[in-house]
Amino acid sequence: MNNYEVIRQIGEGAFGKAFLVRDKDGGGERQCVVKQINLRKMSAREKEASKKEVTLLSKMKHPNIVSFISSFQERGGLYIVMEYCDGGDLMKKINMQRGVFFREEQVVAWFVQICLGLKHIHDRKILHRDIKAQNIFLTNGGMKAKLGDFGIARMLNK
Repeated sequence: MNNYEVIRQIGEGAFGKAFLVRDKDGGGERQCVVKQINLRKMSAREKEASKKEVTLLSKMKHPNIVSFISSFQERGGLYIVMEYCDGGDLMKKINMQRGVFFREEQVVAWFVQICLGLKHIHDRKILHRDIKAQNIFLTNGGMKAKLGDFGIARMLNK
């Protein structure tokens, strides 16, 4: 984590936390997200699943999937460095609307983008298995949708 300056925590899950960070190597200009997974509290099977998430993410290169940057292990933790989506997640966006409907064109645009991201992973024989508003991230002022959090994704054999 020495290469990153933590700005703030932006999420927390069962096995870890997500931090908005500034990349020191990139001149401090680039912001990204570091997902910190505590391997010490995990069973062997859960550790293997976390490492599989890294492998799956590293293979995903699509405009509607959160980009993988790198990963590393240190002090009993697995760290996954990913693209920062400045619009937050879709659930946050929905809650901010306070009952006001989105424009139909916006909903259709997000839907198509999510479907394109899903097609990309399905073409690679991967099932996401946790598609929900909290795992859809927004960029470009909320106009672009990206699928993220491949924590329980499954690689198909056939």
